[in-house]
Amino acid sequence: MTRDVSTPLTLAPGSLGGSRQPVIRAAGGLVLRPWERADAPVFLAAYEDPEIWHWHTRRPSTEEQVLEWFDAYARDWQRESGGHWAVTGDDGEVRGRIALRDMEFGDGIAEAAYWVLPAARGAGVASGALAALSAWALEEAGFWRIELDHSTRNHASCAVATKCGFAPEGVKRGAGLHDDGRHDMHLHALVRDR
Repeated sequence: MTRDVSTPLTLAPGSLGGSRQPVIRAAGGLVLRPWERADAPVFLAAYEDPEIWHWHTRRPSTEEQVLEWFDAYARDWQRESGGHWAVTGDDGEVRGRIALRDMEFGDGIAEAAYWVLPAARGAGVASGALAALSAWALEEAGFWRIELDHSTRNHASCAVATKCGFAPEGVKRGAGLHDDGRHDMHLHALVRDR
């Protein structure tokens, strides 16, 4: 598709998908790495957790479906539409998930999303992963703006966004549909220094 605007693209096509998805080191011994087939059982089990279940309405139901998701994640990277990482410790044990979705190279915008397994909550996993991924996205990959939204009822996610410097920008009324109905969504963003 031809881009008929007067401004150049923020990121050049091929700048991400033309190379392997990076492994990103984060504070506290965290590692962000692409999902591996062996991670399917822990990924599936995560969606049995009531907190993850509550905030995520798209859920896998079998390991085979998880593997299909992992394949789609790899295609997202190749197509430069998204990046999905397992958040692990130095020991390789999965502690959570983080993603950059809806990558838009024209304006240089992407959306961050994450969850943390119950046993790893309260240890800075979400904030450590979000800080590392945001730094990579803005400083190395070349994005201009990373957005993040969450239900106004999800106070933990709001605290992570705020801790990582994502400024609150407003409320999107009724924008999120959860199992218990429509939720207003907080919008946060982190913008690259000029």
